[in-house]
Amino acid sequence: MTKKLNYLLSLSVILGLGDFYHSNIVKAQSVVDSQTMAYDSDSNSMSQINSVSQLRDVSPTDWAFEALRSLVERYGCIVGYPDRTFRGNRALSRYEFAAGLNACLNSMERLIQEGTTVIKEDLEKLKALAKEYEVELATLNTRINNLEGRITFLEDNNFSTTTTLRGENIIVFSGVGGNETAALGVPKNTPINDGQITANYRTRLDLNTSFTGEDLLKVRLQMGNFYFARGGSNLTDFNFSAGGENNTALNKVQYSFPVGDRLKFWLAGIKITLDDISDPLSPYTSDFATGSVAFFPSLAPIYLMNDYEGPGVGAYYDITDKLNIGLLYSALNGSNPESGNGLFNGKYNIAAQLTYKFDGNTGIAFAYARDYSGAGDLQDFSLLGYTGVANTDDPFDGNAASSDHYAVIGSWQISPRFNISGWGMYTYSKAEGGLRSGDYADIWNWKVSLAFPDLFKEGNLGAVSVGSPPYAGTLTNKNNVSTDIVATKDTPFLVETFYMFRLTDNISITPAFWVGINPANNRDSLYVGALRTSFTF
Repeated sequence: MTKKLNYLLSLSVILGLGDFYHSNIVKAQSVVDSQTMAYDSDSNSMSQINSVSQLRDVSPTDWAFEALRSLVERYGCIVGYPDRTFRGNRALSRYEFAAGLNACLNSMERLIQEGTTVIKEDLEKLKALAKEYEVELATLNTRINNLEGRITFLEDNNFSTTTTLRGENIIVFSGVGGNETAALGVPKNTPINDGQITANYRTRLDLNTSFTGEDLLKVRLQMGNFYFARGGSNLTDFNFSAGGENNTALNKVQYSFPVGDRLKFWLAGIKITLDDISDPLSPYTSDFATGSVAFFPSLAPIYLMNDYEGPGVGAYYDITDKLNIGLLYSALNGSNPESGNGLFNGKYNIAAQLTYKFDGNTGIAFAYARDYSGAGDLQDFSLLGYTGVANTDDPFDGNAASSDHYAVIGSWQISPRFNISGWGMYTYSKAEGGLRSGDYADIWNWKVSLAFPDLFKEGNLGAVSVGSPPYAGTLTNKNNVSTDIVATKDTPFLVETFYMFRLTDNISITPAFWVGINPANNRDSLYVGALRTSFTF
């Protein structure tokens, strides 16, 4: 750096500008690109102009033509634009020209370093220009000093040079209504005892760290105070529900990194789900802060079956620019070394998704998952992530089970203001031991969402979702074991509508209403009204 300053000082002496250039141009050089600059009004980017013929609207009749030609073709340092026009038909900022003048000084400095002769006539031109733009160069120097001061302040007070903090806080007022609870083992016409209007919240803080600029270490802290299955049914749960009685806990610890241009890996100490890796194709319903308020319509259950805090690994590969595949392995008790647990002997989930993206929010995907749950595991975490009616949580009364899941997911952005998305999914689950050994369940679910971005106002969102939450249409009981968990006779449905009103870029309010029809066999519908307020930062 000292050597470079000496060259600039030498150049200043040659130009006869003395201390003025030393105090103003040299300092400007440290923050202004030393190569030729071309300003793009759309991207604020600078690009090199190599020949005067590239500046389409500069003609021999322009007073500056000869200066442009000599500087561009000899030193490659004049200011031009990516569309190859000098835009002489509009006022050119004197500060833009001053920056360009500094770039020319840098180009000449480079030539002097290389031993190339700089024509005296051109030096005289620059001397005259520098005198003409003395005020602008001084102002540029002041701006640079201010910028350097701000940068120094940010560096001194920055939380980390590698880590950023992202936060989300959701507060919801809600109430559950209906003629009776849908809880298992409770007589019909039993009133709902947990439907009062409440205020609940969930807060997440993500610490995102990158060591190379391409990798990502995500550490998430979460706290919340939601109650689950109000009215005796999963159909009343929220997209963003989180329990914990206000306790703060690690909710995700995950590291991802690329290998080449097409391959990426994930290592998770706490929690990894298929939608961390592959696109769930639910562009307007899956977001916690702005999407569906109800849980089931948010995204397909195949992404939620392993939404537990176990470790896992994942991989993503771009087969082509439009076709990609995602792979996942996770274990509920993978950190537990006791017998029947660990990464490979307890509950595990293997999943894969093949996705074809046509463009933007339009695509189709085929997903498959295989999981095994040991005895009692489904009492710790539901087979389908608590998205369906009660007979899909633990179909075989705590016995071990293996399951295969198949899903077709799609999204079609018909216009900028209209999107249709949804899925169809089938699960075959089989009991692997105990009194229910050999029993099986056929479990179905589907959903269609109509989304209206920018409805009534830019940035807002309206949506309607209709679907059938997971239900076991077939559930055998070969040994006639006494149980309240039986096959579904009355197909359940869920209908939700919400309107997200964006107050600012970081604050939104969303009123929502949904109804769960046939939440259990021979049970009346449940109704949920909610008002969500979301803050992101």
